Amino acid sequence: MRRREPSQASAALRVVGEILDRSSAITRRDRSGVRSHLRARRLIVRSMEHHGTLGIIVNPHSGRDTRRLFARAGTSTIEDKRNQVTRIVVGAAASGVQKIILSRDAFRIAATATDALALKVEIELLDLPLTGRGRDSQNAALAMRDAGCRTIVALGGDGTSRAITQVWRDVTLLPLSTGTNNVFPFEGEATIAGAAAGLIASGRLPRDAGARRAKILEVCCQNGRESLALIDAALLIDDHPGSLLQADPKKLSRILLTRAEPASVGLSPVGGLLLPCDAEDDFAVEVRTRPGPDPEASGKTLRAPISPGLYQTVGVDSAERVELDRPVEWTGPGLLAFDGDREIVLAAGERATLRVVRQGPWVVDPKRSLRAAAEGGLFLDLGHWHDHRSGATGSCC
Repeated sequence: MRRREPSQASAALRVVGEILDRSSAITRRDRSGVRSHLRARRLIVRSMEHHGTLGIIVNPHSGRDTRRLFARAGTSTIEDKRNQVTRIVVGAAASGVQKIILSRDAFRIAATATDALALKVEIELLDLPLTGRGRDSQNAALAMRDAGCRTIVALGGDGTSRAITQVWRDVTLLPLSTGTNNVFPFEGEATIAGAAAGLIASGRLPRDAGARRAKILEVCCQNGRESLALIDAALLIDDHPGSLLQADPKKLSRILLTRAEPASVGLSPVGGLLLPCDAEDDFAVEVRTRPGPDPEASGKTLRAPISPGLYQTVGVDSAERVELDRPVEWTGPGLLAFDGDREIVLAAGERATLRVVRQGPWVVDPKRSLRAAAEGGLFLDLGHWHDHRSGATGSCC
């Protein structure tokens, strides 16, 4: 564990801003001499007094599984993840976070990503037992929560965010994609992701101003087992638990989607190319598919991108809008898969009840957060920036 002392200039920074709760506009003059008015907002804080803690969880195995053998997906290397973590830390520090917690991993991504950073931010590395499974992300999330962290940046895929949500339902989460067939995480620059998450973690931007509660799919089976999904649940016929391959359309019987996005890959576009449904929409989509060796011979078909660079033909019978909180019942035999993870076997005649609710994690939207920061002037007049890479000088850098 490595710690750095908080900035010596932090006391001075406290007087830079104030709570913007006045009804009048703040008038400033920009470089061109034109007056600009930054409207006061009651909920946005420009001071650096709220030094919160940000957690960063890295799934070192995401973007490296066997699905690349059967599709044309790229590989997320260890070096890629290390560079992303570094940029997240820089962005978070620039937006006001004073402490960042990471968890050690088998590839030393977290440790090496922060080694050469000369930033005035405290870094803590958790030394937790490693299993090489999703439980590692769950243990890290719980440890960070116990340490007072309320905001997490997760590098991984749908499965990584799902694992965290299973143990921490109302976490404030910024998921950043490094996996395959991802819909839930954002594709974007890690520096900006770190800045957006840092604004909320530090308390300078209220959670409601930059994050929205996600939909989640709850599952309760007749055999007593329960589970959840962030994007999709599927009923597969003649499939096997634990398989890491993408779903075979010839084995698909039902799909329930919290987000049916036509501009995505995986199971989400199977619904999205029939009945689009985004994260903001207060409904879900159920698709009844037609398993079998020759879908073209027995009815309507859909050509869908099941994985990066891989289109397949799916036999489809119907796509139906499902309102939030409305129960959907599926009957076995079959295998239930959640966000691609095959988990629960349903015996013949055994029922599972599925329900989509808006009770998932609070998902930080980088664009929304940075727009709110711009409207509140949260990056104005913050004083000296401690980073030798940007040419900073002085005894404090």
